[in-house]
Amino acid sequence: MTGKPPRSRVLARTLLVLACLMGTAGGTLADEAPGALGYDARTRGPVPIPPGERDLQSVVAQPWFKVSDAGIPLEGPAFDRAGDLLFTDAGAGRVLRLTPDRRLATVVPANALNLGGLAIHRDGRIFAAGTGGFRRGSIVSVRPDGSDLRTVIAPDAGHVVNDLVFDAQGGFYFTDFRGTSTDPKGGAYYVTPDLGTVTAVLPNLAMANGVALSPDGKTLWITEFGRNLLHRVDLADATTPTPLGTTVAYHFTGPAPDSMRVDSDGNLYVALYGQGRILAFNRNGIPIGQVLLPGRDDGHNLNSTSMALRPGTDDLLIVTNDGAGGQGSTIFHSRAFAKALPLFSHR
Repeated sequence: MTGKPPRSRVLARTLLVLACLMGTAGGTLADEAPGALGYDARTRGPVPIPPGERDLQSVVAQPWFKVSDAGIPLEGPAFDRAGDLLFTDAGAGRVLRLTPDRRLATVVPANALNLGGLAIHRDGRIFAAGTGGFRRGSIVSVRPDGSDLRTVIAPDAGHVVNDLVFDAQGGFYFTDFRGTSTDPKGGAYYVTPDLGTVTAVLPNLAMANGVALSPDGKTLWITEFGRNLLHRVDLADATTPTPLGTTVAYHFTGPAPDSMRVDSDGNLYVALYGQGRILAFNRNGIPIGQVLLPGRDDGHNLNSTSMALRPGTDDLLIVTNDGAGGQGSTIFHSRAFAKALPLFSHR
């Protein structure tokens, strides 16, 4: 049987509609406070650790040596035969030496090369990569006392050289920092031991930055600053990837990856520029730990660029600067998972 609904049912429906309209207009529903986003200890800093990395084993580095009260850009730390720590002031192009008793001296004075990444040849010469104002990059070599400066890769070659690492034969890999995230012009290259031939190993990268080599020399690691990537290249020989040998092992979150080092177990340490931390990976590119720099939660010491392992030890020395933050440029100390590679096996 069909017909009109009872008047009571119509009245009930009408009251329900009116109640809903009143709620949306500022009535009873408006009195219920909506959920609000709020910062907590994990998110209130300028560079919170991404969720996928929060549960990693984490340690906090300790100040080891104050290089300058000004925020000069420190780069390229590497140890030489004497146990001295060499590194650069990339802004002025200087190469600096810090002795084991922590006396600081200048090896190469200020110049226009913008020297950054360093590597020590097995004959003791210092090889330094210069960005040349991000226009005319080069690689030069000097004796340990800073004399006899020679050009290895000339500015006319067209690279913006960022970092380098030697292999066991005395050849070396370097990164070319050219390009942007949408116009990748950089890459990773190999220079033969006689310094006569330069070969592209991994081209078409957006601001290739750090470069490192596994202890057996068969795996090349490269960071791509412009696209926040960690590349792994399995090598058939010095310049040829194996079939299926080029992969993206990791995609970073936030400010970008910079220089890298490996330890004797093949673990990889990547400096995160703008995050004040070092992310550690095992030999397969899986993150296993991190080193945090003091003050990072308050925006200090974020410009972590590189690190060095002291030969024969697991001492990890990290260079950074505080920019305009007032805490200058500092070397911090932590411990790695394993000891450094033997000196001059490759760096």
